[in-house]
Amino acid sequence: MSTIAFIGLGIMGSAMAENLVTAGHTVIGHNRSQPAVDRLVAAGGKGASSVAEAVADADIVITMVPDSPDVESVALGEDGIYANARSGSVHIDMSTIRPDVAVALAEAGAAAGIRVLDAPVSGGEAGAKEAKLSIMVGGDADTFAEVRPVLEAMGTTIVLVGPAGSGQTVKAANQLVVAGHYELLAEAIVFLRAFGVDTAAALEVLGGGLAGSTVLNRKGASMLAGDFRPGFRIDLHHKDMGIIVDSARAKGVTIPLGAVTAQLIGALRAQGDGGLDHSALLRGVERLSGQPVSGETGEEVSGK
Repeated sequence: MSTIAFIGLGIMGSAMAENLVTAGHTVIGHNRSQPAVDRLVAAGGKGASSVAEAVADADIVITMVPDSPDVESVALGEDGIYANARSGSVHIDMSTIRPDVAVALAEAGAAAGIRVLDAPVSGGEAGAKEAKLSIMVGGDADTFAEVRPVLEAMGTTIVLVGPAGSGQTVKAANQLVVAGHYELLAEAIVFLRAFGVDTAAALEVLGGGLAGSTVLNRKGASMLAGDFRPGFRIDLHHKDMGIIVDSARAKGVTIPLGAVTAQLIGALRAQGDGGLDHSALLRGVERLSGQPVSGETGEEVSGK
């Protein structure tokens, strides 16, 4: 069992940290807001009032924060991970950030005697709670093998995909595919409704064929119900699509459908839906089609 500092106890991070506690690890949590730390303590973890305090005695430091600047903020500087963690410890960044930032962090960590892995995840809130995340890891193979038992407390598909930055590159591809799935599922729902089809029955049969996907299976029913409580917010997927578009441009890769989907996500955010789950892409298609917008009639949409 390891002593693990967990920085970032949001929707995903809280569930992941609690699964580590359940697995028998000593987990020291730190978060910008205290209630999240209190919940971890209630679940059997420990709390820390600063990053420096959290990482001082940790074998492994896990970060799960929103964006590249957030990771840099907690990793670098006098109060950061690399200045205060023990030499030889491992920093596993499970946030979704730019691949070039992941490479730079690995270099900065190595200079401080800290081994760094980028290990973003996919699976959403449900996957985090059920410890069934897909974890794509970039970094040193020996370090990966050493910490794999810790990752297994949070996920079921755990793959080393290459050197530093590779995990973030694969996560960008993941977010590209997921965004496309949500957009096409949203369009299919609006299309089906226009013809008066029983949409629940339609999604059931679609889910059993080639059109089936984890997105459809996990989110189809909630989209039909107009339930867009955030498991993964439009704001964050908007950030991820920016990473994808910028990275593709830097490599000279053309992603026409991805670029359009990025614009649709950006438009939805501009319309005030950034705090909703990314399945709220349905609302954007409904607006474009002149249809009633899910969640604006009947019960109020949670998270708006």
